[in-house]
Amino acid sequence: MSAVTQSNYADLPSSRLERDVRQGMVPRRVDPGKIAIGVVIGRTSEFFDFFVYCIASVLVFPQFLFPSLDPMSGMLASFAIFSLAFIARPIGSLFFMRIDRKHGRGVKLTAAMLLLGFATAAIAFLPGYTDIGYYAVWFLVALRFAQGIALGGAWDGLASLLALNAPDNKRGWYAMMPQLGAPLGFMLASALFAYFVASLSHTDFVDWGWRFPFFVAFAINVVALFARLRLVMTPEFATLLDRNELQAERVRSTFRANGKSILIGAFVPLASYALFHLVTVFPLSWVVLYTKDSISHFLVVQIIGGLVGAGTIVLSGILADRIGRRRLLGWSAVLIGVGGFLTPFLYAGGVFGEDLIVVLGFALLGLSFGQASGAVASNFQKAYRYSASAITSDLAWLIGAGFAPLVALALCNTFTNLFDSMFAGLVAVGAYLLSGAVVTLLALYFNHQMLTIHD
Repeated sequence: MSAVTQSNYADLPSSRLERDVRQGMVPRRVDPGKIAIGVVIGRTSEFFDFFVYCIASVLVFPQFLFPSLDPMSGMLASFAIFSLAFIARPIGSLFFMRIDRKHGRGVKLTAAMLLLGFATAAIAFLPGYTDIGYYAVWFLVALRFAQGIALGGAWDGLASLLALNAPDNKRGWYAMMPQLGAPLGFMLASALFAYFVASLSHTDFVDWGWRFPFFVAFAINVVALFARLRLVMTPEFATLLDRNELQAERVRSTFRANGKSILIGAFVPLASYALFHLVTVFPLSWVVLYTKDSISHFLVVQIIGGLVGAGTIVLSGILADRIGRRRLLGWSAVLIGVGGFLTPFLYAGGVFGEDLIVVLGFALLGLSFGQASGAVASNFQKAYRYSASAITSDLAWLIGAGFAPLVALALCNTFTNLFDSMFAGLVAVGAYLLSGAVVTLLALYFNHQMLTIHD
């Protein structure tokens, strides 16, 4: 990599502090492995926050905030609040991109992570319905929305930078690395909750035990922030950003230049993101509402599933480099569709079926999720890659995952009551998953058509 003068650094959009840091250091080469470490640390902290809230939305908030509602209505209300972060996330991206353009990536990332940490820690102090009535619900609504705003600002460009600097024959391998943050964060969150559920009485857990994972999430955010800043604030990182034109562009111009690719990219991971919540949040709500199975046991099963998912994410990197990312995503979508058909039969199998659907679901999720992020990023014009990738990610999570637990549980409840059959409710859940697989296959087809026309 050619040397870059100090005057070049001064021209980069940044805060005065960032310019001082750059001018006081000599740029060095950043290898993909070093970028990958920063990406995995950042994603693990974000997903740990994410899953701590997910699990609490099933085990705590329905009875803590909605004790006057029946269990099903309380769970649906909790899942509605859960969705707010995904609605807020694009707003956060818009707001923090402006900060990025004016003050630099380091200032933006610090502000976003501090907001995320504050909102997460504040949830740990949340009073219940018995303390202040429905004001408690509105406090959680505000904090959940703040989490979504912060997650929109946590996009640091490291994943795009990693993809651009990966060797040509290892792009699938490096693309899967950021995705490892999901199972790692999930296993940590599940292990904490499993410990407190198993160690405390139900009353103590709902009263105060659930709060500790939120404190831990705040501490992990602080550690992850410094780890990411240590990379983001270096002059070599700034040089790579400048060379690859990974700067924050305005949303309007980004859509004007890459609108079709952004929309297709938002639908490509739909099957993966729908499955994402149907093997994590929905099964847990199923166990709580419809069975008398041990919660701690099921959380341990999900930890095992997370381990399997991490293994298949790694496998996805190998397979993508051998058969191609598009083909792997296509076959994964087909298998997810088959899984949607088998879902009611597996759930009907009792504890064994519930455990099996989690482990198999995580295995399939790893293959798909490992390559789902940025599947059409190569379509983006280089100057808009950073902003287009952020917008695509926000839309993909909103469309594919934001309402998945709410929709799946509502479908299950509605069709169970309509036909007076639990199996009918599970068929509806399977059909929902199948529809996601169909949309993913259609998005992959249209993406291929765009590439063919372009060629």
